[in-house]
Amino acid sequence: MAKTAIENCIRTLRFHAGEMTQQALADKVGVTRQTIIAIEAARYSPSLEVAFQIAEVFQVPLEEVFQYPSTGTAD
Repeated sequence: MAKTAIENCIRTLRFHAGEMTQQALADKVGVTRQTIIAIEAARYSPSLEVAFQIAEVFQVPLEEVFQYPSTGTAD
C-alpha cells in the first residue's frame, strides 16, 4: 500500500496572515522551521497535535488546513 501525502494550504494561509514567515509559524507551534518546510512540501505529515496547533494559529478548522486526497474509490 503506497503512502499518500496529506495535502495542505499552509503557504496560502501564511500569505493571508500578513505573509507570516515559516519561522514565525514554527515558533507559534513549537516546532522547527525545517518541520514547517517539510509539512508545506507534503514531505512530512504532522502529528495530530501539531496539525491542530497549526489550524489554531490561523483560527480555521483543521479541514481548511489539511486535506486527505480522495482515492476515487467508494466502498
